[in-house]
Amino acid sequence: MSAGETWRALYRHFRPHRRTVALGGFLALIGAATGLAQPLAAKALVDRLGEDGSITGILLMLTALVVAGTAIEAVASYLLERTAESVVLAARRTLIGRLLRLRLSEVERTQPGDLMSRVTSDTTLLRAVTTRSIVSAATGGLAFLATIVLMGVMDAVLLGVTLGVIVLIGGAVALVMPRIARATRRSQEAVGEISTVLERAFGAFRTLKASGAEERESAVVAAAAQEAWRHGVRSAKWQSVAGSSVGLAVQVSFLAVLGIGGARVASGAITVSTLVAFLLYLFFLIDPVSKLVEAVTQYQVGSAAIARIEEAERLETETLEPAGTHDGGGAYGEGGTPEAASPGHGTPGGAGPDRGPATVTFEDVRFRYREDLPYVHHGVTFEVPGPGMTAFVGPSGAGKTTVFGLVERFYEASGGRVLVDGRDVREWPLPELRAAIGYVEQDAPVLAGTLRENLVFAAPDASDADIREVLVRARLDGLVERLPDGLETLVGHRGSKLSGGERQRVAIARALLRKPRLLLLDEATSQLDAVNEMALRDAVAEAARSVTVLVVAHRLSTVTLADRIVVMDAGRVRAVGTHDELVANDPLYGELAATQFLAAAR
Repeated sequence: MSAGETWRALYRHFRPHRRTVALGGFLALIGAATGLAQPLAAKALVDRLGEDGSITGILLMLTALVVAGTAIEAVASYLLERTAESVVLAARRTLIGRLLRLRLSEVERTQPGDLMSRVTSDTTLLRAVTTRSIVSAATGGLAFLATIVLMGVMDAVLLGVTLGVIVLIGGAVALVMPRIARATRRSQEAVGEISTVLERAFGAFRTLKASGAEERESAVVAAAAQEAWRHGVRSAKWQSVAGSSVGLAVQVSFLAVLGIGGARVASGAITVSTLVAFLLYLFFLIDPVSKLVEAVTQYQVGSAAIARIEEAERLETETLEPAGTHDGGGAYGEGGTPEAASPGHGTPGGAGPDRGPATVTFEDVRFRYREDLPYVHHGVTFEVPGPGMTAFVGPSGAGKTTVFGLVERFYEASGGRVLVDGRDVREWPLPELRAAIGYVEQDAPVLAGTLRENLVFAAPDASDADIREVLVRARLDGLVERLPDGLETLVGHRGSKLSGGERQRVAIARALLRKPRLLLLDEATSQLDAVNEMALRDAVAEAARSVTVLVVAHRLSTVTLADRIVVMDAGRVRAVGTHDELVANDPLYGELAATQFLAAAR
């Protein structure tokens, strides 16, 4: 990012808190002003000592300046730190909300662990740069100028000596600032890699252990941690150089001023009290110069974090309103925030179950996941009336699961149209479209939490009676009775405390509890035993009397229950018909039927 883009991004985070930051900066300036008055009071004290006068009043004034300055700066520091935490909170809320609305294609080509590190570690770096850095630059700059002016009033020669040393060392410091930014960015990228590797390991923890891969994965994480350490140390090295240069500049300036100033006192050009006050101002200069260096350093560190946050915010998100709607209406309420989606939201006679089963039509649909990849669908055309069950069969790579992704609008068709109820899915408000659909994925994911939380995940307002009914339909009532805490039992990370068949039944129950008009089942019974599979087939068949059910099926027992079967091959619809018709007329289907659809297909 250019400096202009970085500052605009910083201001966007800083803007809602500008009044509080301004107040903190004003108090910090008052604290700096009390510090500026102290050398003048010290000069008066030295002059009073030379005149044998009373110094009680001056000592009291010095004490009051020190105490007042300390108290005011403490209040300013609290205001700025509190505001900094608010900036981080707001950035995290915004980023989390955006990441959870990302298009599926963006998530699939981005490492989730790296995205998580942008929400956690990168946003933390905003804490200093959006408040301390800005205020330090402002107050430090003003205090620096005020100190230079007062030093110039006292003695221009000594000021020239001081500025010469500061400019010389400051020029060297400016050269290391870009190095700090580069090292910090690379360190944060390495931290993201650590998160990515750990997310992968914990996502397949049993496989990791069963494969004896603990040491190999530990080595990968350790390598990423080593890389983060290496760049972190490099950043710390250059920050130390920048920080210590301030002390070096003051120390060299002190020696030069002490030597030259002593000579000027001896010649009578200035008084001893003036030299003392000048030296005090020289030491006071440490604070504003340190603030300026700190502000520039924090900016370099923060700019690396800002760039990574901006990259995440530029990822493409789903639009909740229909395509072509940009007037602030659609699925957005006041202030542009998404309203809670409910069946029927958006248009009259919405997607609620009272509208009856949905229809699905594909018209010459072409699709590929990325422009650099081959097409998955090559002009797919079919029509599914409702209600009833339609099974999609075909060899691996035929594009069956992709049909469901296009219906849900996880992806946008590259050509042709996908219609639900005769309406292009791109014209549906996204919450309304998905409120009409119940979806069971191929791997039937279960989320960490309780069994109840998983069941009502897609239907948070479901009643206890609805839950009891769906437990019976999904053959989960016996499981609930056996669990120690019933529905409140924790199911573990990704449902690790449940069997594969139990996870599939939970996923099916979750979809049925939504009371959809269109039910998508992607090989939803693959891990069930024969008894439970038969019971769930009956439940799905019952649902198909009032709901449109689309099934990606690999088992002949599922296919024969379907009202119609769509045979797909190499991204095209090869044939449509009943089981008996296709066995008689389609060689591919006959081959699949003969092998009981045992080939794992997608």
